[in-house]
Amino acid sequence: MAWDEWEQLKQQTAERHSTHMQLNQAPAAGGGPGGAPDLVVQQDDLGAVGHAAFVLHSDLEKKVDIAGAGMNSDNAGSTHQAASELSRSNFTMGGELMTTLTVWESQVKAVRQACAHISNHLDYSKKLHANDDAKIAAVIKSRDGSALPASELDKYFK
Repeated sequence: MAWDEWEQLKQQTAERHSTHMQLNQAPAAGGGPGGAPDLVVQQDDLGAVGHAAFVLHSDLEKKVDIAGAGMNSDNAGSTHQAASELSRSNFTMGGELMTTLTVWESQVKAVRQACAHISNHLDYSKKLHANDDAKIAAVIKSRDGSALPASELDKYFK
């Protein structure tokens, strides 16, 4: 293969596979870089999701406690009591019901913990970002002393 032929093949390959740098974003509609942001989170959104997680946590605590429902003096719920009675009567279903109860309790506990983490994290994030926004607004000022909006800042990065 001649040197000229090699250079021509390299150029054709480069033209077919032109590279564009893309940093942590999907290409914009229309194929070019940039474009409008597609993920924007407002403080109200964080609060609403955090509140929904808190409400779900509370509802789970009140409405799905099959272990504690119908609790007797021994602190055994009606499902636990039924499982124990079935086992004492030599029904294998007693053990299976107890297993079901144990699995249910652990899964509900896991979901409740997840809801608590979501709620707490979003509350924390909302406060943290509000504080960050206030600090940034205090530092970045227009010539007249007013806060410089993000749309103005964006012009410097194009």
